[in-house]
Amino acid sequence: MITTLKPEWPVHESVQAMTTTRKGGVSVSPFGQLNVATHVGDLPAAVQENRRRLVTELKLPAEPNWLSQTHSSGLVRIGESGLQDTPDADAAYTEFPNQVVVIMTADCLPVFLASRDGSEVALVHAGWRGIANGIIGRTLKTFQAKPDDLCAWLGPAISQSAFTVGNEVRELMLKRSAQHADAFVKYQSQWKACLYTLARQQLSGKVGFVGGGDYCTFSQPELFFSHRRDGTTGRMANLIYIS
Repeated sequence: MITTLKPEWPVHESVQAMTTTRKGGVSVSPFGQLNVATHVGDLPAAVQENRRRLVTELKLPAEPNWLSQTHSSGLVRIGESGLQDTPDADAAYTEFPNQVVVIMTADCLPVFLASRDGSEVALVHAGWRGIANGIIGRTLKTFQAKPDDLCAWLGPAISQSAFTVGNEVRELMLKRSAQHADAFVKYQSQWKACLYTLARQQLSGKVGFVGGGDYCTFSQPELFFSHRRDGTTGRMANLIYIS
């Protein structure tokens, strides 16, 4: 059975949002169990069955609108008829009911966004490259709702204690905002970076509520895939739609 984590946030009940764990699929090691990614080397038939289970067990209203994620700042708007292909993008927004937005993660931060009234939703694949390139702010600009009427939830990502980066990553972040220095702790000749803190800083003043940020994909192998931990591994699905 597929297990999921759901946001606790003050948005209308019409918004359905969840992150899958690695449980409930048919993939075998090193992709066990519920890998939904076609690009990581898993058996295509296993991924197809996992995606089928995603739709049926979670009672999704339609097949998710899959993206080809490239750690970019690319964003797509999903219209009433859904995506007709698999675009290169790392964020997606929709205002249309029953259009399932999905991003895949295995350490990068999934940022769930929704208006309080449930009329608009989006998902952001926020790795350090995307955060440095402003993907969170770009996605927020697609919303019609006022900042106080927007809510964010930070899904499972790698925690600061497990995320070592070089000085070049810190320098890129500091170019965007000097405040980002607070998200880094010196570690030998490198730095420990906190994706959760970086995201909260970029959301500050632009949304009325921020929740989540309570998990670590690296240190919770029973629940999550982690590219940093395992190298070759699967991907979780992060989903949001308006019912």
